[in-house]
Amino acid sequence: MAQKDFRKDRGRAAVITAILCAACLSLAGCGANGYSSASLYPDNVQSVYVEMFDNMSFWRGVEYQLSDALAKRVLADTPYRIISSRDRADTVLSGQLVSVSQSVLTTERQIGRALEKEVRLQAVVNWKNLQTGDLLIDNENVTASATYSEWQGQGFEYASAGAANNLAEKIVELMETQW
Repeated sequence: MAQKDFRKDRGRAAVITAILCAACLSLAGCGANGYSSASLYPDNVQSVYVEMFDNMSFWRGVEYQLSDALAKRVLADTPYRIISSRDRADTVLSGQLVSVSQSVLTTERQIGRALEKEVRLQAVVNWKNLQTGDLLIDNENVTASATYSEWQGQGFEYASAGAANNLAEKIVELMETQW
């Protein structure tokens, strides 16, 4: 009988030890290096003025697509407001569209005509806090691309708009606070 009680106590001790270990491990995972409900974006910023990007390439109109896509992406994905006046904004998001290139991805075997093409955009981005003068993003190179096929009724405009949206998404990701 005494032997049975010893086994019960030993089993209870093992269960209690396992529960305590699991509790300690779960608390360690939720610490400073774990999950957080804090905002991904800097708290000291309330508004952003998006400047028209300078276009250093020969393709005209892409800078309008990029600036428009960037303003819409900031408004949709961040807690910031888009301000139309630089004087009233907390920060300014600006940059240069360094290159716009087009390349052939797939060709037709018999004729050699392009079946699928790619438009690639490269930009240099700056984000400046007008209150402190600090650069939140300092001359970061960002590249994005999109594909199109003239056989499907798509053209350069279609792909450049898609590439501008992809580039805007990457720029907004740069605006997130580093961990």
